[in-house]
Amino acid sequence: MVRANGAVSLRELARVVQTSEVTVRRDVRALESEGLLDRRHGGAVLPGGFSRDPGYPQKTHLATAEKSAIADLAADMVEEGDAIVVGAGTTTQELARRLARVPGLTVVTNSLLVAQALAHANRVEVVMTGGTLRGSNYALVGSGAEQSLAGLRVTKAFISGSGLTAERGLSTANMLSASVDRALVQAANEVIVLADHTKLGTDSMFQTVATEAITRLVTDERTLLDDLTSREQHALADCGVQVSVASLGLSAESGAHQQAARRAAGPSGQAPGSPLPGQRRPAPHTALPPAARLAERIR
Repeated sequence: MVRANGAVSLRELARVVQTSEVTVRRDVRALESEGLLDRRHGGAVLPGGFSRDPGYPQKTHLATAEKSAIADLAADMVEEGDAIVVGAGTTTQELARRLARVPGLTVVTNSLLVAQALAHANRVEVVMTGGTLRGSNYALVGSGAEQSLAGLRVTKAFISGSGLTAERGLSTANMLSASVDRALVQAANEVIVLADHTKLGTDSMFQTVATEAITRLVTDERTLLDDLTSREQHALADCGVQVSVASLGLSAESGAHQQAARRAAGPSGQAPGSPLPGQRRPAPHTALPPAARLAERIR
């Protein structure tokens, strides 16, 4: 199972082999002594593992302007009286700061940073999950967090991660965080991924949300200026993901693209005729550069 998936949890192993986690933990320890895998908290990974996810102090200095623009656009998608879930991350923290002014809002979160941003918002009710604190990103994880989300139903989930590709969807570098994020999105009618240009085209260890389960991507306009991220954004749209691009005013070219997108999309940022989840657009017939093709698609 580790060779097939890259990692596995003790709980999943115990379920598959129909034995206790105590027995599984003993066997995993024996396999590690033979060099066949590496133990991690709550599971096991292939020997050597993957690189560690940057902690909160490092993330706060990455793509700050982009995260702010993405949060501005995402906040416009929240309406008075909504009940939503908001996952952990520095981008979702920025979103939470803007949600404090939405009256009658209920926010369910496993993030201490999101809860802190909303702590003094008189018109917003904050519901926190249970769980074990993961100090590197100030998030509650583990079975307690997942169980507290069972039976929950909300309108929208706003979630971030370490990487996003059309082939694999949203992914993250931590197994426990991935499990809680999956529980968060299962509670929502719409799944909205907040991902700046540094995450597009990047794949991380644990899948959080498959592409077909993502309703909308909110990203920044730098994705239009790079061939790799532009192609990835184009491929996500082909898979039925609605794409909203936050303007940074970087250049005349990207500004023209964004102006065309805003004229066509209206206040919500959604292009008319955008496919429903699961539907695919026809491929463009012209051999334009990726950024130009995406602008044509938005128009």
